[in-house]
Amino acid sequence: MIQLQFDFDLLLPVLYQGALVTLALILVSAPFGFLNGIAIALGRVYGNRFVSKLCHGYVLFFKGCPLLLLLFIIYFGLPSVGITFTAFTSAVIGFILCNGAYNSEYIRGGIQSVSRGQMTAALSLGMSGMQAIRSIILPQALRKSLPGLANEFIYLIKYSSLAYMITVIEITGAGKIFAAKYFAFFEVFIIIGIFYLALVTIAGQVIARIEKKIAIPGFGGV
Repeated sequence: MIQLQFDFDLLLPVLYQGALVTLALILVSAPFGFLNGIAIALGRVYGNRFVSKLCHGYVLFFKGCPLLLLLFIIYFGLPSVGITFTAFTSAVIGFILCNGAYNSEYIRGGIQSVSRGQMTAALSLGMSGMQAIRSIILPQALRKSLPGLANEFIYLIKYSSLAYMITVIEITGAGKIFAAKYFAFFEVFIIIGIFYLALVTIAGQVIARIEKKIAIPGFGGV
């Protein structure tokens, strides 16, 4: 009973503050990572040779660079060349760059799975290439790539814990500091694990509802 009271009275307020930072990281990074992925995918598929190769190089670099190393480069490395960001901003930038690279691959696959004849038909009806992409190609591509995008969003939730390594005190960082102070590592990290499990479960259920809502009739899925 004493330990339970200790946990609720001291630990939970600390983790609550950390959880708010974690949610802020996710809610800021995810939309921009998604938009970044769309831009990179479109550049690879529809851009000229230079743009396509540039986007391809972007994907190769950010898929190959460990996320933790990327965060170190942005937060600790860039100040040496006169570019400085706060810890939170550095984490968000790193998440967006990495998340966008992976998202672009799912979206590119979705775009390339759409029949080329649909673009030809749209152009023959007087639509511009951009109108055809925005109104016909991209909506279908996003439907088909949703499972992959959903997985990447789940990964982003878990990767957000790396922000502590550049001094962003999100829930894992707050728990680590508390555990070191009170020598309660087991209790603290179990509660943090439950938090992430709950967050991932909620996200999974929301995504499943979205998939069901936008599923193409007669195909039994997205």
